[in-house]
Amino acid sequence: MTNNFKRHRRLRSSAAMRSMVRENKLTTDDLIYPIFIVEGENVINEVPSMPGVFQISLDRVVDEMRELNALGVHAVIIFGVPNEKDEHGTGAFVNGGIVQKATRLIKKEVPELLVVADTCLCEYTSHGHCGVIHNDDVDNDESLTLLAKTAVSQAEAGADIIAPSNMMDGYVTVIRQALDEAGYTSIPIMAYAVKYASSFYGPFRDAADSTPQFGDRKTYQMDPANRQEALREAASDIEEGADFLIVKPAMSYLDIVRDVKNNFNAPIVAYNVSGEYAMVKAAALKGWIDEKELVFEKLTAMKRAGADLIITYFAKDIAKWLNE
Repeated sequence: MTNNFKRHRRLRSSAAMRSMVRENKLTTDDLIYPIFIVEGENVINEVPSMPGVFQISLDRVVDEMRELNALGVHAVIIFGVPNEKDEHGTGAFVNGGIVQKATRLIKKEVPELLVVADTCLCEYTSHGHCGVIHNDDVDNDESLTLLAKTAVSQAEAGADIIAPSNMMDGYVTVIRQALDEAGYTSIPIMAYAVKYASSFYGPFRDAADSTPQFGDRKTYQMDPANRQEALREAASDIEEGADFLIVKPAMSYLDIVRDVKNNFNAPIVAYNVSGEYAMVKAAALKGWIDEKELVFEKLTAMKRAGADLIITYFAKDIAKWLNE
């Protein structure tokens, strides 16, 4: 028999061989863990649509952060869930806001952790939208002023990275200018550059209590049918001073992750969103899938597509599996 074909299986012959030639590897350094901070004391509320994800009160935050740090997960993104809301989302930018309190506490007690502050208004507005409402729509430019105030207040509290998720036009320019004028020139912006109006966000809105009270977010978040628009959005954010580019969601938008990676010389962050998490957890609870294997496959696909970092609710699970 003439062996005139390639023997690709030679490099798959054992676990050690496969590991040695593996092109993409998932590590805890790749992960950013989202946390939901609520007011009150001794609160640990599991989110019904997100098994294993909890709303926690400030007095429980430090224990959670120490556990993460011990597991090797060294970055968190903070979402605040205040008791009181108003039309302008005042709780997002006041000095005593819940994200600001949590940031100060984490940086005092676990200073080695990187704190990423989600910079948006939707959790704090009575109407659930990401800005100021006029004529039943979000006023882009008026909202920018409040978002800039939010970013500066988060930086003052000690946030290491500002992550604006609002999708207002010009938000990176305005926030960068506000941070620089306040003396925070070294604080990077992790821009939600490509954020689609996705059905995968439902469980997050349960966790963050941020469901719009009317309409939807399709006038400011992107149409899932569009691909070229993602490049226009990312290009604007880079030109305006973004240091990281987030693509959200991740799993159903891996082509967009690769497009953004190919076109921009900046760290790319894939957001493995709540609906993607919830589907896996639901199937795992039914015994329909091997959760560990599926999660590693899914998140490795995000790295293969070009993600340098991944925001994921699986971060603690992955860290535990990697440490087995």
